[in-house]
Amino acid sequence: TPPSDAIILFDGKNLDKWESEKGGPAKWDVKNNAMTVVKGAGVIKTKQQFEDFQLHIEWRTPAEVKGESQGRGNSGIFMQEFYELQVLDNYNNRTYSNGQAGSFYKQKIPLVNACKKPGEWQTYDVIWTAPRFNDDGSLKSPARATVLQNGVLVENNVELEGQTQYIGKPFYKKHGAKSIALQDHGNPVSFRNIWIREL
Repeated sequence: TPPSDAIILFDGKNLDKWESEKGGPAKWDVKNNAMTVVKGAGVIKTKQQFEDFQLHIEWRTPAEVKGESQGRGNSGIFMQEFYELQVLDNYNNRTYSNGQAGSFYKQKIPLVNACKKPGEWQTYDVIWTAPRFNDDGSLKSPARATVLQNGVLVENNVELEGQTQYIGKPFYKKHGAKSIALQDHGNPVSFRNIWIREL
């Protein structure tokens, strides 16, 4: 249940708080109190922007298992649009260590595999401290994050090296408050009960 000071980002009814990354309305499916990726609809992001926050989000990979490694129940939750917390079906599914569920993609390996079976709802609770920058654009302090997956600590106050890169080294580029974004990776991953507290 969201605490009294939380901003409800998705209550299961509509995508009014979200928009397409390309502009215009978010075009994911909403039914049974959940939103589900529509392949090709693209990344969606919150209309509101945030710096430091506590985020609660619940996610579910498809019960019918298709694919393996990164091709199985793949999505992502981007803190401030640039820093990806991986969503993946990692139940009896081997993949590279810094690409599994609970990882900050290609940067931080989770402390443990806390995944439930495909088709079961899972939770992420994230404490996020945004990076800070000097006037000249140089980094003052890096982003930090603590993540609990299904109540289990998987990232303990980790320091990120920069924005998520699929190839190459992460780097920082000056920014302020940004949206929470959810990835369309072509898999019908669902999300529900999303709320955030500004810190």
